[in-house]
Amino acid sequence: MKSVLAICAHPDDIEFHMAGTMIQLRNAGYELHYMTVANGSCGSNRYDTETLVRMRRQEAMAAAASLGAVFHDSVCNDLEIFYTLPLLAKVAAVVRLAAPQIVLTHAPLDYMEDHTNACRLAVTAAFSRGMPNFRTDPPRPPVDNPVTVYHAQPHGNRDPLGQVVRPEIYVDTTGVMDEKLEALSKHESQRSWLGDSQQVDSYLQALRDSGAEVGRLSGRFEFAEGWRRHLHVGFCEPADNPLVDALREKVLVVPPPAAG
Repeated sequence: MKSVLAICAHPDDIEFHMAGTMIQLRNAGYELHYMTVANGSCGSNRYDTETLVRMRRQEAMAAAASLGAVFHDSVCNDLEIFYTLPLLAKVAAVVRLAAPQIVLTHAPLDYMEDHTNACRLAVTAAFSRGMPNFRTDPPRPPVDNPVTVYHAQPHGNRDPLGQVVRPEIYVDTTGVMDEKLEALSKHESQRSWLGDSQQVDSYLQALRDSGAEVGRLSGRFEFAEGWRRHLHVGFCEPADNPLVDALREKVLVVPPPAAG
């Protein structure tokens, strides 16, 4: 079975940015894999660290189960996602275990460094999948399948300087919004945290608003998730685009403007 591996920074990032696409890929026959690099240790002003980490792991496992995804444990605390060899070795081990044809991850530039660094780790972990001399933690043999990496929209569909980022690929999530909201609802601890820290009145409504904004950018779908394909070199063939191939009737491709 073909597989897709979602690698994000924190518990609930997958649900916000890519769960709809994952559901569509699952319905197209892909096996889903779910990993957040950090464990959510800083996402509360009401619980101590140990309690919160345990709670957020349980929430993430429930969310992954609701998506029908294989759950992979986090490997560090919040705000400790750095581009380091120990973390890279751990993320690369998950890539080799899942052997995905598709990797979904954050935008290369996002509003916070945890997202950006998680993206960097995901990209290099995918790049190193077939390198026998790179040791993963735990040790896993290399895999030689081609993999295509896709970057989700940054938070708020804007880069860190506030410029609108337009996707190249839109995935229609209109028909799977209920499932996406159900997955996000498993992260109950974030209901109060997002209100306290980011003035988000309802995290479920915030999800709907974000999907609707991407839908408007598409000019076609009511709700959508947006993607940009990583350069193929070292990952796959130039024409490989398995996300589009799998979801043809549910995607809109808008090529980037020609250079010059």
